[in-house]
Amino acid sequence: MEEKLQEYARLLVRVGLNIQQGQTLVISSPVECAYFARLCAAEAYAAGCKEVVMNWHDDALGRMKYLYADGAVFDDVPLWRRHFFNDYAQEGAAYLAISASDPENLKGVDGSRIVRAQQASGKALKEFDRLQMCGGFPWCIASIPIPSWAKTVFPGDGEERAMERLWDAIFRAVRISGDGKAVEKWQAHLKTLHARMEKLNALKFKSLHYTNALGTDLTVELPEGHIWEAGNDVTLSGQEYIANIPTEELFTSPLKTGVNGVVYASLPLVHDGNIIDGFHFVVKDGKIVEARARQGEETLKAAISVDEGAGYFGEVALVPYDSPISNQKILFYNTLFDENAACHIAFGEAYPCLEGGQQMTKDELKARGLNDSITHVDFMVGTPDLRIVGTTHDGREIPVFENGNFAQGF
Repeated sequence: MEEKLQEYARLLVRVGLNIQQGQTLVISSPVECAYFARLCAAEAYAAGCKEVVMNWHDDALGRMKYLYADGAVFDDVPLWRRHFFNDYAQEGAAYLAISASDPENLKGVDGSRIVRAQQASGKALKEFDRLQMCGGFPWCIASIPIPSWAKTVFPGDGEERAMERLWDAIFRAVRISGDGKAVEKWQAHLKTLHARMEKLNALKFKSLHYTNALGTDLTVELPEGHIWEAGNDVTLSGQEYIANIPTEELFTSPLKTGVNGVVYASLPLVHDGNIIDGFHFVVKDGKIVEARARQGEETLKAAISVDEGAGYFGEVALVPYDSPISNQKILFYNTLFDENAACHIAFGEAYPCLEGGQQMTKDELKARGLNDSITHVDFMVGTPDLRIVGTTHDGREIPVFENGNFAQGF
């Protein structure tokens, strides 16, 4: 186990972030994961990191705040916190987020407090968010188990067994088997993703049409000059990094006003400390005009109302149903893993997936048809029978997905 943990920390720091000599590293971590954060810090210093700066958080204290804090605190972000995120982002510091939380930590909390806090954060950390989306600094999100999360994934097991099973599932998902070859496996994986990416970019689709037995019947128009991206990315300064470990997706941005139809979620969504399940959207000219959920409908409606852009889409991502995460047949209740087990779509902010998009201003991106928002929430739409047909600008219809996986030729 110790060897696997060391290999995992090494993968995140050396490959996920590709930390550079003299670069600052900011680690955001739950206090329960301190032991792993220390391993990542040690690896970063061994790679020549200038300084490791910690941003600790805690589920229990977070819940207390939303339940009992004075209401005024949700409408403002302290000056020190604004500087903490914005200044390090402007410096080009690397950012590692260890994502691990109780999926229902904020169940029963007043949803308006959560929305107000998101709105305040969106305004105060606008520079951080802008730089993160356009490649201003390297960032990586990864996860390790905590008991409350493990027990949600494996409710029939005791805490120790649930933790063991979730560790095993995560190691499988990130291609760590204890043989010390995780980096080689990731290089091969990224090569496969890039080969598919090049094929998609060569086709320059005008639109994608999604259908499945759940009832999804959605047409997604793509903006002129869009590009597909995959796995790893490059900062404006030329530093390669992988934003999500694991990652199985190829993604691009839709035309804000070019999405029409109905789309059904194929897996539950954990958002703002609540579980949303059995939900679907009706979309007209890009805008979500109807949102229904069997569980968590109030949370869902709040999520798409954070700002004007939250009710539009910002990402479409292709993930084969036959993938290392999906094949485990585990519902992780964690978007980092669940979004990489199925095709997904995000409402909210669009990535600058245009030719030259990283160098464009917000106004330029909006003028090209991309959505702008302070939020970005992925939800899963992939199923074993999902079919996606791409239409080219000259009217050719080309199968992209058949029976949940890439069609022949991809």
